[in-house]
Amino acid sequence: MRLYAIGDLHLGHKQNRDALSALRPHPEDGLILCGDVGETSEHLSVAFESTTSYFQQVFWVPGNHELYTMPTSGQPRGIAKYQECVQLARSYGIKTPEDEYMTWDGEGGPHIIAPIFTLYDYSYRPSHVSKENALAWAEEEDIVATDEALLYPDPYPSREAWCDQLITKTEQRLQEAAATGLPLIVINHWPLREDLVFIPRVPRFSLWCGTKRTEDWHTRFNAKVVVSGHLHVPRTDWKDSVRFEECSLGYPRQWADAKEKGLDINGLLREILPGPPPPESGSTTTKWRRYG
Repeated sequence: MRLYAIGDLHLGHKQNRDALSALRPHPEDGLILCGDVGETSEHLSVAFESTTSYFQQVFWVPGNHELYTMPTSGQPRGIAKYQECVQLARSYGIKTPEDEYMTWDGEGGPHIIAPIFTLYDYSYRPSHVSKENALAWAEEEDIVATDEALLYPDPYPSREAWCDQLITKTEQRLQEAAATGLPLIVINHWPLREDLVFIPRVPRFSLWCGTKRTEDWHTRFNAKVVVSGHLHVPRTDWKDSVRFEECSLGYPRQWADAKEKGLDINGLLREILPGPPPPESGSTTTKWRRYG
């Protein structure tokens, strides 16, 4: 029983749907989908149908793209859109951030699998940039996330307010899980640490990449591995003997080099458990995972 992960499938792109169709069966293993499967219920259904057919257990957390509400679509907004996604996932037997955390007793011993949902609060910014001026700072480089137009916080007054509620709720749940003494596999779409955000082509996009309030969650809550996506820059890092896995597939052009080297989606799945032992120092340099 191994546990794998992949994120940011972006099934709105045909090349990515074709890639998913090449997935091979793992009848005894688990799979984490760490957000941005797509923008519609059809995208989610394609992913959920395929992955639950091939894996014993699937875990899903939302990314920003699942939460988009297209203009004139008649779709629900904000929390209602999120709950619609949760109900769809549950109909396939998939574990979500709204379900009880599951104990995974596979290779490497028992772990608690903790899917979470945090959003962001624009705090991933330089110290000299105030919260009030954060969006203007990003706009200086012509960077404005699509979230600003399509990710509604209803019924909260802002995405920051929604994030605040999510953080409070999630901290309590993680604290209860950590009290069991079992190590946690924490799954989130957005990275938990600002120092893991490396997007050199659009550095000011960091505003939409997380919240500083999760900076120490890996040590506070006894994490063994933290799994995320969102950045489309696959990598492995070690911080305080905790492994951080950014395991996004990304848009077709972003994994084209891996495809040219003969890799398909099966070669790009990231092994989360059992995984490698931590380095003796507890931390080490980043391992870039462009080719899996």
